[in-house]
Amino acid sequence: QVQLVESGGGLVQPGGSLRLSCAASGFTFSTHTMRWVRQAPGKGLEWVSDISGAGGTTTYANSVKGRFTISRDNAKNLLYLQMNSLKPEDTAVYYCANAAGVKGQGTRVTVSS
Repeated sequence: QVQLVESGGGLVQPGGSLRLSCAASGFTFSTHTMRWVRQAPGKGLEWVSDISGAGGTTTYANSVKGRFTISRDNAKNLLYLQMNSLKPEDTAVYYCANAAGVKGQGTRVTVSS
């Protein structure tokens, strides 16, 4: 059974940083491209970033490029999203997802002073 569990969200001031984690189980993690998506209050899902199975290729939405870094630890089946220089418009529920489109329950990030 595929399971994705996100953690690390919280309240942070503008300009601050957070690191999100996603623990994966139930599938061969290292062979899957993984992604982060987010949903801001009252809006649809927005793609944030992808990382290839081996971690060698990463892509980012223009809105987060240069501020967010996606990474993974295939030995531990963990996916990360390091978020720096956070802005109020980054406020959202963040989800990790695998290549089959399975998402976790999400972790909420609120950027506010």
